[in-house]
Amino acid sequence: MSIRNLLSIVAILLFAAGPATAQTYEEQMRTAAGAYERKDMATAVRIWKVWAAKGEAEAQTLLGAMYWSGEGVPRDHREAASLYLRAANQGYARAQNDIGFMYGFGEGIPPHDDVEAYKWLTLAIERYTAKNQDRRDQASEDRKVLAARMTPAQVTEAARRARTWKPVPEMR
Repeated sequence: MSIRNLLSIVAILLFAAGPATAQTYEEQMRTAAGAYERKDMATAVRIWKVWAAKGEAEAQTLLGAMYWSGEGVPRDHREAASLYLRAANQGYARAQNDIGFMYGFGEGIPPHDDVEAYKWLTLAIERYTAKNQDRRDQASEDRKVLAARMTPAQVTEAARRARTWKPVPEMR
């Protein structure tokens, strides 16, 4: 075999294998979470922005939380709400909880809307797993507070919206 043929084969094998340092989505999410825990916000934001732009609901939610609190990015409730709503529409429970909280108890962005808040909290409660029991319990408490200030017609409408809601995957 000639050296040229050998180099061609090696090049093909390297190209097919892809970069040795490429990480899967799950690995990158763990890397970002670890960076966040170490207070390396720049790394967490960089990774979550990439995956949020690709339509990944978990990344959208985590990045939204950073915008909500102003950690690693300028505090921006509009951006937080936008990210939460994108993830919530895909069926991601934490995002549904977060956008529900913003509608019901937020600082004006999005506009106050108890019916939408109740709907989103209901959906979050239905989708949280046992692993997130504390979040489910808090969402239930928040929904009780909302129900106490809503009319029966509003509660009925919110329940109808939750019942008829369907997840919408983002186009990638």
